[in-house]
Amino acid sequence: MKRWAQVAVLLGVGCFGSALFAADGAKAVKDPYDRSNVPIEVQPTDPAAAKIVLIAGDAGTGHPAGEHEHFAGSALLMRMLQQTPGVAPVMAKDGWPTNPETLKGARTLVFYMDGGGKQTTIKHADEIQKMMEAGVGIVHIHQVIDYPTDSGKQAKTWLGGVYDAKSGGARGHWDESFKQFPEHEVTRGVEPFTLNDGWILKLSFVPDLKGITPILRTTQLAPKVKPDKPITGPENIVCWTYDRPGGGRAFVLTGGHGHANWGLPGLRRLAVNGILWSAKVEVPAGGAKVDLDPADLMTNQERKPAKAAKPAAVKPTK
Repeated sequence: MKRWAQVAVLLGVGCFGSALFAADGAKAVKDPYDRSNVPIEVQPTDPAAAKIVLIAGDAGTGHPAGEHEHFAGSALLMRMLQQTPGVAPVMAKDGWPTNPETLKGARTLVFYMDGGGKQTTIKHADEIQKMMEAGVGIVHIHQVIDYPTDSGKQAKTWLGGVYDAKSGGARGHWDESFKQFPEHEVTRGVEPFTLNDGWILKLSFVPDLKGITPILRTTQLAPKVKPDKPITGPENIVCWTYDRPGGGRAFVLTGGHGHANWGLPGLRRLAVNGILWSAKVEVPAGGAKVDLDPADLMTNQERKPAKAAKPAAVKPTK
């Protein structure tokens, strides 16, 4: 029983109610599908707090448990943001808020959802555009950066770059180690990390990368294809910040495919720093606080059809 409980949580396939217990009386394992602890569209009580709105998409289609966990990933980031004083994260589900008050006063919008024309940012582009013109920040995590060509033109003005399959964009899964980072607010306190993720690269950027600061670069451009010399230019940029001409900010992380990767403190801090920066909240000198109870990592997941999932290689740490 103990071994099954551990595997069930690691892969997100538990199905024994609210908790599992080891035969030897070990600590209960949390139900990976219980979402009763996630407040949805609960508005801040402090009008002076920096309001950050996280908008989670629905379950990633065609992906097993533990992948494209948009709700669980957004809930985790919300918990991380709550550790920064003066910040009030508000989470919405199913692709867009239902309460008109949720977007009012937002300092930045964080989108974590599928792309390829399925992202709700397309349907709500006019509303987002008005917020961008008002200087509101914007964040895209993983596949939401994949835009159809026409809508991508507008999204590029928000983000500085987008994935466009027609313009030669690429994607793939492989191990990457990030050991050095440029000097920037979003890299404060970010420790080196290694992970296997679904990288989205060879993106379409604004001319001359004006306003863009590359934060993470891959060492290769496709699985099992390692170049003879270091890659230069914009092709391998997979995370960046963008200072928009009008004064707004954007942060993009094209990783975020495997939920277990959020067990890496370096990745969590990079994402949270980036969200804070996009909201024009000063990032602490040592980086944002991103403490995580390992028992909370693989929680709040979607119930997806049974499908073989690879064991998570990341061991969550505080």
